[in-house]
This record gives sequence, structure tokens and C-alpha cells, in this order.
Amino acid sequence: MSDLTPSQTVGPFYAYGLTPKGRAHWDPDGTYSWKETVGDNLITPDASGQKIHITGVIRDGDGVPIPDAMLEIWQADSQGRYAHPRDPRAPNASFKGFGRSACNKQGEFGFDTIKPGQVPGPNGKLQAPHVVVCIFSRGMLRQVYTRLYFPDEAANATDQILALVPEDRRHTLIARKEKDGVYRFDIKVQGDDETVFFEI
Repeated sequence: MSDLTPSQTVGPFYAYGLTPKGRAHWDPDGTYSWKETVGDNLITPDASGQKIHITGVIRDGDGVPIPDAMLEIWQADSQGRYAHPRDPRAPNASFKGFGRSACNKQGEFGFDTIKPGQVPGPNGKLQAPHVVVCIFSRGMLRQVYTRLYFPDEAANATDQILALVPEDRRHTLIARKEKDGVYRFDIKVQGDDETVFFEI
């Protein structure tokens, strides 16, 4: 019987294909072969609403920044409309509500986007404005999902999804407002004060 090759988790190889910004990849004929189709700036010239910047650091269970994680976000526009065929209220702008950010060596990520509006939730009841966050990282065989809520939103008190989270852990889903238009959302993937993640 031969020795088995040991298994391992997925490495951070996605960076070159999914987040190519700043990574030179030249074809033999001297042309650049990558074009970033999804980036960290979601704002389109025709998008209406409040422009915001979301920033944060992602850390492991020991509190050490994760330098090669990747985050994706999905959100509605400022009127609570998704750029998706199943949303009958089709957006009237080119805003797609989907973005991707690689983390730097300090584990920092960032997005420029529009503050989302309320969207229908279970039973048609409106949910609080939020952004869905998906995290890819080494050591994870599957990505994990969480939500970013905004502080000082009256609708947070009646949001049916936020209400599913134990009260003492809800703060891990609420961003901090640093100044006008800038929100900080730090993420901890394990350990004390771990960010709440959802089963999808």
C-alpha cells in the first residue's frame, strides 16, 4: 500500500484571477492579459443615494490580521432594489451592487459604494439596510457569510434576521461610523467576540 498524499485546505490562489489589481501579468507579446471585471468600487456615474466607504480588518482567532483573504459584497441600491431578474423593481441605474476586495498585508479591505435602502424580507416585511458579506480565506474549505448593518438605523430594531441573533452578539454585525460616509466593519473569524456568520 502506497503512502497517501495528505489533504490540505484551499490556498489563497484566487488572488491572481479574482483580484488582479496591482499584479502584473504580461503575455509573451507584451500585452496585459487581465481585466478586472469586479472591483472594490461599486459606484456608477448614474447611481443615486449616499456615497459611502466601508473599511475594516479581518482577523483570525488569535487576533492576527489575515493578509490574503478576499471579501465579496452584495447589496441593494439606495431604493432597496437588487440588480437581479427576480427583483420586479428593476433598478434604473447601472449600479450592480456586487463588489470584491482583496485584503492587504495588514488584513485591511475596503469598498466604495452606495448606502443601501430597505429590502423586503420574510413575509414581505422590510428589512433594515444591510450589506451581505462573503469571506474567502486560506484554511476555509467553504466561504462564510455575514451581514453588515448600519448604526443608528431605527429599522435595526425590527429586522427579522437581526432578531435571530442573540442580543449579546448583534454588535458584531453593526458597523461603526467613523465620520460622515465612512463605516468601519472589523471581522473576526474565530474565538472571543467572533463575528456572527449565517448558514446559507
